[in-house]
Amino acid sequence: MKNFLVSLMISAALAVTWALPVIASGDHESESHTEPREGPQGGRWLEQGELALEVVIYETGVPAEMRVYPYINGQLVTPAGLSLQVALHRLGGEIQALSFEAEGPYLVSREEVSEPHSFEVEIQTSYQGKAYTWHYDSPEGRTELSERAIKQANIATAVASGGEINSKDKLFGVITPTIDRRFSLMAPYPGVVEALLVQVGEQVKQGQALMRVRNSQTLQSYTLNSPAKGVVTEQFANAGELAGNQVLMEIADLSKVWVELSAFPENIERLRVGQRAQVMDLHQHLQAEGEVFYIAPMMSAGHIARARLLIDNADGHWRPGMHVKAEVITQQRQAPVRVKRQAIQQMGERSVVFVRVGNTFEARPVELGQSDNQWIEVLSGLPAGMQYVSANSFVLKADVLKAGASHVH
Repeated sequence: MKNFLVSLMISAALAVTWALPVIASGDHESESHTEPREGPQGGRWLEQGELALEVVIYETGVPAEMRVYPYINGQLVTPAGLSLQVALHRLGGEIQALSFEAEGPYLVSREEVSEPHSFEVEIQTSYQGKAYTWHYDSPEGRTELSERAIKQANIATAVASGGEINSKDKLFGVITPTIDRRFSLMAPYPGVVEALLVQVGEQVKQGQALMRVRNSQTLQSYTLNSPAKGVVTEQFANAGELAGNQVLMEIADLSKVWVELSAFPENIERLRVGQRAQVMDLHQHLQAEGEVFYIAPMMSAGHIARARLLIDNADGHWRPGMHVKAEVITQQRQAPVRVKRQAIQQMGERSVVFVRVGNTFEARPVELGQSDNQWIEVLSGLPAGMQYVSANSFVLKADVLKAGASHVH
């Protein structure tokens, strides 16, 4: 509903350039709002004196190509003796030059007419010693917005550039204390527990007195001190009880903790020691980074293997027993061109990115590659260095479709 209201609010300020193409053909059809004439082949009809050309973008079963049919006094003639040069001027300054060769009753471009099929067309030809020139606009998927409309729609742009694409596996697990930071307190001499000097959950310093025991043989009392800085996690004896060869108390240093992840067979195929991972609690309130340092060599009965991370926990947020999820980066590659995922819109069966030149926006069909949570690779259709709409491009899509331009080649 919010998106609809934003689009509705700015619709009055949008100036759509998906208007009828302008034909500038020398002596004829120079009116800026004249409907372009259609030829017998369904293409654009251009006429000067006795010579006429019909321009067709043909892409049925073949890569898009330009076909030009010559006519004399309205009659289709052989293209022999007709020289032709075409330049396609695209938004942003890119120019594609086309050369031609005869093929049956028409001239066909040797080069593919690359996407987008939105351009200004400049045609130069000569026939029987006479030169002809045509120039016309053939825009597609364009709209123009005022600065006010751009601001109201919160349209943001970025520059297309290269960068990393990270493939990730999402795994779930639990926080546990590290084995090398857990300490068990035992009495060196048998005796009776006289006093407990700390309680479970209490933070202690290395060397701090934790318990007082009276030696059964000498009847002298001695203290048991903490072997490390940490927290008291377990207490197994009370005052007045015998202190023999059992564990009396446990201390854990939780400044670093393990993340024990459950990995299924398809995950194990991609996991490697040394891979980086981002750890989050299940409410996504906390985040930490770690590195895979252990992958279990055997699967459990449930076809699960343990993968283990080490993360910092100096502030104590990650409590043992806490359930978490982790995104492990299993593959990294450098993409020559990438854009924000939210920049991609669907128009018909094509994925498009809107580019910006001044206050004009144009849908560019793109071929997409790999993606991650934030970025998606562009294999073709958008050059590096081009300014594109990185947020709220749905407003532009709605405006283009509203103008009746639902088809993007």
